[in-house]
Amino acid sequence: DLNKMGMGISMDDFGTGYSSLSYLRSYPFDTLKVDKSFINDITVDHADLKLVAAAIAMGQGLGLKVIAEGIETEEQYQLLLAHQCEYGQGYLFSRPVPADEFELLLQTDVIHS
Repeated sequence: DLNKMGMGISMDDFGTGYSSLSYLRSYPFDTLKVDKSFINDITVDHADLKLVAAAIAMGQGLGLKVIAEGIETEEQYQLLLAHQCEYGQGYLFSRPVPADEFELLLQTDVIHS
């Protein structure tokens, strides 16, 4: 019903807490958001990079959009691009801003595309 209204469902904080793999079978998710705690150390911890790469591949294999949360450095961004992560959010792009300021950012094309 939500999809018919033009809304989608995202699994937030994937890999932590209650974001279980079994939920991916149970709910019609559109988006998988990889938790910031995995993104933090992908430049220095090979295991974290492998886990993130696996989450990206799995999400895309299930036909989901995959968003990396908490991208703070250009090096993280480049690693995620190399692993075909199509979407990201984090301080590298912008600090949180009020809606009117965000609209201005979109109009001035300051945000990475």
